[in-house]
Amino acid sequence: MSVAVVEQRASDIFAANRASGRIALSVAASDGRSRRTKVYEDGSLRVRFPNTAAPALEAVIVNTGGGMTGGDRFSVELDVGKGAELIVGTVAAEKIYRSTGPDAEMSVHFNVGAGGGLAWLPQESILFDGARLSRHIDVDLEDDASLIMAEAVVFGRAAMGEVMQGGLFADRWRLRRGGRLIFAENARLDGAIAEKLAASAVAARGIALATVLIAPGGESDLAAVRALEFAGEAGISAWNGIAVARLVARDGAVLRHDLITLLTALGQSVPRLWLQ
Repeated sequence: MSVAVVEQRASDIFAANRASGRIALSVAASDGRSRRTKVYEDGSLRVRFPNTAAPALEAVIVNTGGGMTGGDRFSVELDVGKGAELIVGTVAAEKIYRSTGPDAEMSVHFNVGAGGGLAWLPQESILFDGARLSRHIDVDLEDDASLIMAEAVVFGRAAMGEVMQGGLFADRWRLRRGGRLIFAENARLDGAIAEKLAASAVAARGIALATVLIAPGGESDLAAVRALEFAGEAGISAWNGIAVARLVARDGAVLRHDLITLLTALGQSVPRLWLQ
């Protein structure tokens, strides 16, 4: 058997053992409540709906595979209809494990209709040493739709004495309102991640980072956040009808505390699973 055939078989076996998952959820407003109209689940991703009497629908995403590693591919698609409200969280922090080479890929796409509102509040992603994560987030808002989106990443578990020395974190965000691009950002940490995070201009040895995107956002959001005291570092800016807050902390526990503080000041309660 030739070397090429052996390598191809090994590649095929690897691909066959990679996890994949997809969620496609549509929500519509009806009789003063937001209700699911379409739920599609595939692979190792599931979505559940805790009992609630609130007008907004709450959804909780579950990864039955217990994490991601190189070669895994997940996607989440959310469609929030006219006047509907959706709050989305995750049942636990997402763990991204060491890769033998390929990237773990996550694709997220949101559509929010006229007068609709989406709060995307997953628990943090924890990257282990050697992990490789590539993520794309695309959001389309109607002119009077609203969004609050918080994404947190922790590079290694400090409480366990673990350090993410190297790997890849590549993150691409695009936000459109009425079809017009109003926010675009690419972030990339590759190679010696611990060394790069230690730099004063990057994270000053912090290992936990978060971005909160608020649309619409403006001066009132700036005032609410700037009046707070944080255990880590935080800052917020507003332009073009949106506000963006950045947080840096020495570990995941401090970051979560600061995120809850910030979101509460913005009038957004966090999913109950954050507090357990």
